[in-house]
Amino acid sequence: MAHDLVVRGGQLVDGAGGEPRLGDLAIDDGLITAVGEVSERGRREIDAQGHMVTPGFVDIHTHLDAQIGWDPDLTPVSWHGVTTALMGNCGVTFAPCRPADKELLAGMMETVEDIPKHAILTGLSWDWEDYGGYLDAIDRLNPAINIAGMVGHCAVRFYVMGERAVEEQASEDEKRQMADIVAHSIDQGAVGFSTNRYPPHVLPDGRSIPGTFADPDELMQIAKAIAPRNALMQNVLDFSDRAFSAGLLRDMARTTGSRVLFSFGVSANPASGKTAARFVEGLCEGGLDITAISQPRGSGFVLSLQSMLPVKGSTWKKLSAMDLAGRLAAIQDAETHAALVAEAKAPDATRIPMDQVFFMGTGEVPDYTAKDEQNLQAMADAAGEHWSETFLRLSKETQGQGLFTLRMFNRSLEALADLFKSERVFPSLGDAGAHVSQIMDAGWATFVLSHWVRKTGLYSMGEAVRRLTSAPARIVGLKDRGVLAPGLRADVNVFDADTVAECQPQLVHDFPGGAPRFIQRAKGYRATIVNGEVSVLEGEHTGARAGRVLRHSP
Repeated sequence: MAHDLVVRGGQLVDGAGGEPRLGDLAIDDGLITAVGEVSERGRREIDAQGHMVTPGFVDIHTHLDAQIGWDPDLTPVSWHGVTTALMGNCGVTFAPCRPADKELLAGMMETVEDIPKHAILTGLSWDWEDYGGYLDAIDRLNPAINIAGMVGHCAVRFYVMGERAVEEQASEDEKRQMADIVAHSIDQGAVGFSTNRYPPHVLPDGRSIPGTFADPDELMQIAKAIAPRNALMQNVLDFSDRAFSAGLLRDMARTTGSRVLFSFGVSANPASGKTAARFVEGLCEGGLDITAISQPRGSGFVLSLQSMLPVKGSTWKKLSAMDLAGRLAAIQDAETHAALVAEAKAPDATRIPMDQVFFMGTGEVPDYTAKDEQNLQAMADAAGEHWSETFLRLSKETQGQGLFTLRMFNRSLEALADLFKSERVFPSLGDAGAHVSQIMDAGWATFVLSHWVRKTGLYSMGEAVRRLTSAPARIVGLKDRGVLAPGLRADVNVFDADTVAECQPQLVHDFPGGAPRFIQRAKGYRATIVNGEVSVLEGEHTGARAGRVLRHSP
């Protein structure tokens, strides 16, 4: 009897930490049915000779909550082997939501995550009130990959407290209401609850988002509702008071008896990685289940002639109002060029440190690991130019396509290597769906394979794949995928370990209303299979929409 699909002759990487071994994979009715030697033919076969065959990747930090409404293919993560994405991070979600409050939640998502409010309001159906209704609406979109969601503190707090949610403390009755809503949301399918205590995340009026300064007892009341449901608590914290944040994380983990997740990073000091790893591991003393995630490379803003410009002067402001063709024409004009350089030389022209801005190169693959001598200031010094002249010259030479990345976070790869050696810290934090015109980190999983496996050998292939598959699946609470084993869901990647890489980001205008966003293709992926159906083949979507909304199961 023929199988639905056979992936033939690849190097099987099981996702549980096992190293590659030659074999076949059979799939029937969306499930893996055989692993090893498969003698029967498949109605469809994928030749995986010379390729790795792994479980699909699990991205546990996205903000695709809005984008899924108009892009059910979920690009760019679906080009990078992601078969399951977790939404609802950082406390900002679209449910629960009273009909009159949708503009407030959309505006909050715009200011916190740089997702255009117009796109949010016009690209989603907004036919729900509770979180279960939101998941039902997502289900009807037939996404190309699997989606799991968390209910966010900001929405829950505003639903219960109204305008008072922003700056006031909750009453005991309001705390109970919030805990009940979170419990109900999990019972309807949310895999957890997310909260945010980072003051720079603000509403359109500049005030910090609801919950930022909430009494910790409010979170403990919610944690008590989560405890019998074995769900996840995700956090964004203000580590300016590290002792307070550490205590809060430990209290959450003790109260829930379950999984607690937070975002973390390293400084520019190469020694900071070991210190950060020890901090996270210390949080877990006593058997607490606390995990940190961090971006696998330096990240911040993407600067370029076509997107964000580095100077706020009047001539630069006029330039920013033009389309790319207009900008290219303007910088060719000698008078305009001179004015741009003069404004850039002013003492208060920019707050961006140019020794932290790196040219991403002109090749097919961006240079994310350029050395200090390749930062914009060093390149300008070597050429005897002001940095703005170097920026404009490279913009001309690349017809405006040249990109520069400001490394605000995780600037030291040496420190990151030490951080990622910890069993309690995982590469992630791509923020897909958010900051869409400012950053492009959605290819983070591909970078793990190209840099931390192929280039540096920090991870073996087996260990890297475990950290991209079964480990994050455990954090989310998924029991039916993340490992290549008979009976589990057939989410599978086939890729060439020698060539897999991120391609240069591109700015496109495909959001509702023509709003811009960066996308990023990948190279080296032969196929991505979602629930047994080939979703992406040789880098292109097949039209299959086999993804599912993965609802919480205790």
